[in-house]
Formats: sequence, structure tokens, C-alpha cells
Amino acid sequence: MTPREQTQDQQAQERQLRESHGHLVIIGGHEDRKRDKEILTRFVELSGGADAKIVVISAASTVADEMWQIYDKAFGELGVATRVHLHLQSRQDANDEAHIKDILDATGIFMTGGDQKRLLAIIGGTALDHRMHEALKLRGACIGGTSAGASAMSGHMLAQGRAELHPEKGSVSLGAGLGFLHKMVVDQHFSERQRLSRLLSVVAQNPYLQGIGIDEDTALVIERGVGIEVLGEGAVTIVDGRNMSTNIAEIKDNETPELIDVRLHLLPSGSKYRLPSADGAPEDRRIPQPLLEFLENVTKRNPLS
Repeated sequence: MTPREQTQDQQAQERQLRESHGHLVIIGGHEDRKRDKEILTRFVELSGGADAKIVVISAASTVADEMWQIYDKAFGELGVATRVHLHLQSRQDANDEAHIKDILDATGIFMTGGDQKRLLAIIGGTALDHRMHEALKLRGACIGGTSAGASAMSGHMLAQGRAELHPEKGSVSLGAGLGFLHKMVVDQHFSERQRLSRLLSVVAQNPYLQGIGIDEDTALVIERGVGIEVLGEGAVTIVDGRNMSTNIAEIKDNETPELIDVRLHLLPSGSKYRLPSADGAPEDRRIPQPLLEFLENVTKRNPLS
């Protein structure tokens, strides 16, 4: 390829990114990395296919090199030639231009599992954090995260909490997340670790938030301003308590609150919804109003912050 052809090819890729709405691929953990790789395949497609530049952020993990080897192999097997590991060990690393320059032209950014508190302690509010928002919102890149990387997607992040048989007042605590989603909180390994009570505890204490529980080897794919899709082997559970009645303000810590009129939506793999205003949205499938409200919130194109 001549230098002129290389320049034209690069300009075409940049134009395609600018025209994209940007995607989030939020994975509940333990996604298939060895066989069909359905979820990782979709992440690669949304990142530009074989021509993608994928940056893997392993800051959530204490075994970052091992995590990188797993995803380097998986993305390589999916045909991606340009794969970069950002091994960030401190906030200084996340503010160092030498470490974040690869974000500037990344078409796909993937956050591995580990500990979401560790991830936010290293990258939250840094120059790298800002560059990731630019990549999504200005260039239409794809941001993916699994397990801890999924929990970190929202503005309010589930920092810690017990998964008891029933919701309990004071059993969960939230921290600041990366803010790719607003008025949402994400929990992962959802059905496998029986975390419905934990997500109910979050919603009971923070009724302005909608809870999203994602099963293992399952992904919620969000196209900003357009719609959502569920991929993988499990389902996505949505808990909405915005119109509920509860006595949580009157009870003591560790007691179970009364929760009345909490809405629950279950979206199994294959579920796909587009906003009525989106181009090409099917007109013959009426979206129930509560789900439409969720769709409008989760796909909202929040401004660069």
C-alpha cells in the first residue's frame, strides 16, 4: 500500500468512527474466550473488525500480565492485528501521556475483570479517563468491560455488598464509577451468584437508580442514541424502584425493608430494542412504556464531561 493509499485508508476509518454513535459492551464476567467467542467477536466487530486497534486495560487485576495474555490471545485469534496492553499500576501512569497515547486512536477499549475499586482508584478522574470519554463520545469508539470492568461503567458503582437471601438496609455501598452510564448501577455474575437481593438493596437505598444485573457469558450491548441488544448464554435483569413504596427510612441497619411496586424486567439473550426515533427502528413492535424509559436513559448521549 502506497503512503497516499495508507492516508486515504486512515481517513476512511476516522470518518467511519465519527459517524458511529459509539457502543458499550457490558459483560457479566466469564465470557467465552476459547470457543465461539460470541461476545468478544461482537466487540471486535463494533471496534472495526480486523482493522481495529484494541487497547486492553488490566488495572482492575492484580495479575495484569496473565489477564493481558488471555485477551491478547483471544483478540489475536479473532483476527485483530493491532493489540495494545495498558499496564497501569498507579494514577501517575494513568496521567502520563506516554501511557495514554494509545487511547487517542483506539477503536476499541476493553477493561478486564478484577476489583472495580482498584480500577477506579487507578484511572478514575485521570487524563486516561477523559480520553476514554472522548473516544466514545467524539470518535464513536467501542468501550467494553467484563466483571469489574462492567461495574465500573456506570456513574454510580457498586463498591461492595453482601448477597444475602433478602435485601438488607446498609448491606451495600456505592462509589464513583466512570460515568459512561448515568442513573444506573451495574452488577455482574448476577444469576450465578444469586445477586438479586443485592441489587434490590441498592435500589431500595437509592430509588433514583435503575439496577442492571448481567449474567455470566452475557453482554448488554448499548448503541448510544439507538438501542440495546443482549448477547450470550444468560439474561439481563433490570430492577426499577423509582415508583416504589418502602419503609427503609424507618427501619434499622441489617433489617429487611418493605418494597412495594418494584418493577423487574428480564431480557434474555437475543432481546433487541431500538428507540422509535432511531433510523430503521421496527414500527410493528411496541415497546412497553417502562422499558422505553429504561431504553431512553441507557442510550442517552450524555455530554463529554
